[in-house]
Amino acid sequence: MGLREATDGEGAVRGPLDRGLAEELARTLRALADPTRIQILSIIAGSPDGEATVQTITDGMGLRQPTISYHLRIMLEDGHVVRDQRGRNVWYSIAPDRRDTVHDLLG
Repeated sequence: MGLREATDGEGAVRGPLDRGLAEELARTLRALADPTRIQILSIIAGSPDGEATVQTITDGMGLRQPTISYHLRIMLEDGHVVRDQRGRNVWYSIAPDRRDTVHDLLG
């Protein structure tokens, strides 16, 4: 059961979380508990194709490329984003199995 299935239609928890689900939730919260990462996800989610390059994110946030790359690496390692190399550009998108969770988080 995923995080979405553990709640009723109103967002209330249906009952005690099992250990695996609690660990998944904790991992998600640790990886996303940073304002920069939330902003990065909002840029990716809000882009027309649901993907963005590091340069696009950097331009949108006014931060340096190494800072953006650091935060993307954390989210990549935890499976929140996926990386697609196309020529010299790397495109990031929200991982398909995390889209619902990320969109719920972003409201």
